[in-house]
Amino acid sequence: MQKDSQSASPKNVNLTIVSFVAFTFFGYFTIGLTLAVLPEYLHGNLAFSTMIAGLVISLQYGATFLFRGYAGKIVDRRGPKPAVLMSMAGFIVSGVVLLAVAFLKDYRMLSLALLVVMRLVTGFSEGLVGASPINWAIFKVGSQHTAKAISYNGIGNYGALAAGAPLGVIISNNLGIGYIALLIIIIGVAGLVYANGKINIIGASKEAPQSFLYVLKKVTPYGLCLAAGGIGFGAISTFITLYYSYLHWTGAVLCLSLFSSMFVLGRLIFAGAINQYGGMKTAIACLAMEVIGLSVIAMAVNPMFTFIGAGIAGLGFSLVFPSLGVEAVRLIPASSQGAALGNYGLFIDLSLGITGPLLGAISTGFGMNYLFPFSLCIVAMGLLLAVAIYYKRQKLQVAN
Repeated sequence: MQKDSQSASPKNVNLTIVSFVAFTFFGYFTIGLTLAVLPEYLHGNLAFSTMIAGLVISLQYGATFLFRGYAGKIVDRRGPKPAVLMSMAGFIVSGVVLLAVAFLKDYRMLSLALLVVMRLVTGFSEGLVGASPINWAIFKVGSQHTAKAISYNGIGNYGALAAGAPLGVIISNNLGIGYIALLIIIIGVAGLVYANGKINIIGASKEAPQSFLYVLKKVTPYGLCLAAGGIGFGAISTFITLYYSYLHWTGAVLCLSLFSSMFVLGRLIFAGAINQYGGMKTAIACLAMEVIGLSVIAMAVNPMFTFIGAGIAGLGFSLVFPSLGVEAVRLIPASSQGAALGNYGLFIDLSLGITGPLLGAISTGFGMNYLFPFSLCIVAMGLLLAVAIYYKRQKLQVAN
């Protein structure tokens, strides 16, 4: 085990980061496989309400929320490798449980209970893999590449969702969810073997780790902006298939894929914006674009406008996480970097966790047409908060 941060030559930095965020891709690809399938399976095959479907889906994000902090402690004290190994093992278990659901599909309540277990285990795995590969990469290439590591990790995250979601729908429609379960198990095993072969690295900082509450307090303003932006992502990723079904439209999978693809494209093309313009300015621009995209969806009269709106929203959301994350991590000593990223990530889990039941309740109580107008209002609140943080910091800089 190595205790000192490693540095890679400039030409190898990108490949080094990719070699670690590959674990993020493995994890989120398995999540993506069921992303657009389980809501429809719960609502269509098992005949549960949209609110129940949303609640079950959101259980994963609740579990992720609980284990983000735990993962941060593991990274700061023992290094990222143990957290990644546990996450891959968890994905294997989630695949086994989903396989049981496929065999017990005629038992409605038992299937529901197993899907609850599956979502909780998946949430545990997501919580452990969420920030661990980022820290592993930063420990290897140095903290000067923090923004790049976060950005690349997001590409792995949402690139995996963009690839996994449509593939999951295709497999489900043609073969059944049992084959999705088998693929999840295979990916989990591959990730476990790959992680086991890598050398663990522990941060070199000698400073005493900061308390959980101290770190949480520092990152909260930035996390709240992230959480608001995450509502837009959650609305599209969780409910777009049901929304299209409600309006008797086709092409929901393509809409979801475009959203995720534009997210990845934004990360690749505008990756230097954070260093060039600063995290807060970048976050404000991105949140504003997300609001525009959700507005287009909310006012759409046909699938084409929804398609365009999803693309704009995906491009807008692309740099929200890294731009705010860089600003949040800068406030925390290096000894608590794992906790900082973990606590910051709690807010996207909180956001996605409440999206299901909240928007499920909105659609049940007011109608499906209110989903995206409500979502854009929440994202707009995040935009206003980001603007307030920016101007407050400007005033402090002038005063000093």
